[in-house]
Amino acid sequence: MIDSKNFAIRLQKIIDHYELSASAFAEKIEVQRSSISHLLSGRNKPSLDFTLKVIDTFPEVNFYWLLKGEGTFPSQKNEGDKNQNVSHQENDKTISDSNMLSKKRSQIKKTTLDSSIDRIIIFYKDGRFDEYQN
Repeated sequence: MIDSKNFAIRLQKIIDHYELSASAFAEKIEVQRSSISHLLSGRNKPSLDFTLKVIDTFPEVNFYWLLKGEGTFPSQKNEGDKNQNVSHQENDKTISDSNMLSKKRSQIKKTTLDSSIDRIIIFYKDGRFDEYQN
């Protein structure tokens, strides 16, 4: 059985180790911020899905250490590279965002090229306006 109080302490150690806020940690593992808050306060127990997201995002976290406190954190083999996984994920996200941006730009260009301006209206602060129509 998982002790919520000790799990919360271990979860806080992970957050502190990676120098993240609770909301940044929630974003990294793709859960709601309230989930982190409830776990840290001991209100909720962690789900398997939550635990697996932590392990997948931060491979330095030992599964048994997170759940039961058995083992060490960070794992001995990865202690020197605590930010390596986070950096790779940020790079992957940047590449993904860049690809999405390129697709959106091409869609905007197509829309702009396919459209022609029919009319332009300029409004002045004094209530006047000028209208130019093609």
